[in-house]
Amino acid sequence: MSSLFKWYGSLGLATKQFIYLFVFTLFLVLVLAWRNFHDSEKLLHNQVVRDAELLVGRTNQYIDASLDNVENMLLLLSTRSDLLKEGNEETALDTLRKFADYNNSIAKTLYMVRSDGKVFASTQVNFEIIGNPHLPELYKLALENYGAINVSEPYYSPMSGHTLAYVLPITDARKQVQGVVVAEVNLDLLTERIAPMIYQSYVLFTQSGNVINRLDSRDKMLPVQPAVYPQVLQESFQKQLVTLKVGVSRIEGNSLKPLVAVKSTRNRLGWSLAAFIEEDYFYQDLQKLNNNYRDATILWMVALLFSAYILSRSFTNPIRRFVEKMDRLNDVQVVAKLPVTRSDEIGRLTQSYNAMLERIQNLLQKTKSAEEQKKEYELKMLRSQIAPHFLYNTLACISSLAKQQRIDEVRETIRSLVKLLSFSFDKQSEFVSMEEELEGLRMYMYIQQVRYGDQYQYELDINPGLLQYRILKLTLQPLVENALFHGITPHHGGLITIKGRIEKSMFRLYIRDNGIGISRDEIGKLLNEEFDQARSKYRFTGIGLRNVHDRIRIHHGEPYGLRIRSAHGVGTIIRVTVPVLLENEEHLGIWN
Repeated sequence: MSSLFKWYGSLGLATKQFIYLFVFTLFLVLVLAWRNFHDSEKLLHNQVVRDAELLVGRTNQYIDASLDNVENMLLLLSTRSDLLKEGNEETALDTLRKFADYNNSIAKTLYMVRSDGKVFASTQVNFEIIGNPHLPELYKLALENYGAINVSEPYYSPMSGHTLAYVLPITDARKQVQGVVVAEVNLDLLTERIAPMIYQSYVLFTQSGNVINRLDSRDKMLPVQPAVYPQVLQESFQKQLVTLKVGVSRIEGNSLKPLVAVKSTRNRLGWSLAAFIEEDYFYQDLQKLNNNYRDATILWMVALLFSAYILSRSFTNPIRRFVEKMDRLNDVQVVAKLPVTRSDEIGRLTQSYNAMLERIQNLLQKTKSAEEQKKEYELKMLRSQIAPHFLYNTLACISSLAKQQRIDEVRETIRSLVKLLSFSFDKQSEFVSMEEELEGLRMYMYIQQVRYGDQYQYELDINPGLLQYRILKLTLQPLVENALFHGITPHHGGLITIKGRIEKSMFRLYIRDNGIGISRDEIGKLLNEEFDQARSKYRFTGIGLRNVHDRIRIHHGEPYGLRIRSAHGVGTIIRVTVPVLLENEEHLGIWN
């Protein structure tokens, strides 16, 4: 993946834009095509399922209507108790034949069973030859629910084949049971009438899962038991029929092929009708739509390739010409502005480029001016490193100590003065380590303490790990000198504390004194170049706060320098902020 991004990054702008436009648009087209195809598939699926639900509902209504016809026949025959009387046998047989022949019913064989066991059938000759062993059970079934029609489970009858029976008691005027009327349903005829109404396959089954209709031997969708005729559903599939929810659900058919099952509500006999549709059926009509999408996608890809190429070239050619003009520029000091000949984005880019050249020239001038100012401050610092009054007073102090025979103090004072002068005159580098800066401060404070006694005290609170960092030479000494003669001396003594910390990735030094403090108006003037401090005759270097502040900013930039806070009568705190630099990082200024 990284190599792919690397390869893409090495391409030209025109090629990148071409690839991006092509890939993005192609992806968008494919997503839209897939979504439309998916929506079409879903729409077709829902339409077929809705049609199937409608057909199942209507088929279920037809089954109820057909069964109503059988029930009406039974109700009419149940009122003819006179047919069961002695001597009316021929009338009974003739009535049964008429009901069986002249009614458009799915009833195949009608029986009237007298209480003494005498049986009359609509096809009496066949019954006398073949018989029907199920009649005693059907007689008992009719008496189980007195006065109402009962329906048996499906069974095989010698007279009617695969059938089920409607049974109803026959009573006389005194409500005495005289016999039972039985109608065996022609399930084959029911199957023939239902089959054209369903798309592919269906099953009509009872609450216990017994299949009512005869299965079509040509049906390859539903799993059946092998080597059984007539065909019988596998028990596992038959059990699933009972658990199917009303409406649309999914079930596995023959060879585990997925089927969509549409199940109706139960009719008043507790029967349910389930129609089955192969899922592959939904995709057959989508093949033509799929081919149309494929052809349209190919044409779109060709058109997209051409249009993306033309579009990318129209963008990049003006930019290439603009780059060629820019490459002709060699010296930014002497720059001829590019002519603006367009009013579009390229023209605005040319205007921005011309404005950028002007800003670069102004920045170069400011940089040059800052460098000159830096050199000026350096010369100013070197010229004012030694104040004559400081040398005069220090030598006078040494002479006084010599007269008092304080040889050790004379020797230490001279040593401190020599080191201090060497530290000040050393021009090898403007940067020193924090340890060297503190050593120079120590020598300065020793001389001042020898001259003025213990009224000048100072403390250091700097972690030894910070002594390796580099700062500008003579950064602390002028600040301590300012605290001595403007804060502590008018206060007749005091303490100066110097702390060092690393805060927010910057090196910060805090110089605090407990002198007389500075008013708010004076603080605003201290770092203002218009109100630079007058040099005190007591100063060693003569370098004021403004000088230190400017030197830091010249070397390191605007975020660095001095911040002063003071309270009158309490003291003053000066915060020095410089970057964290090691010896090999001194050259890392704002100009690099």
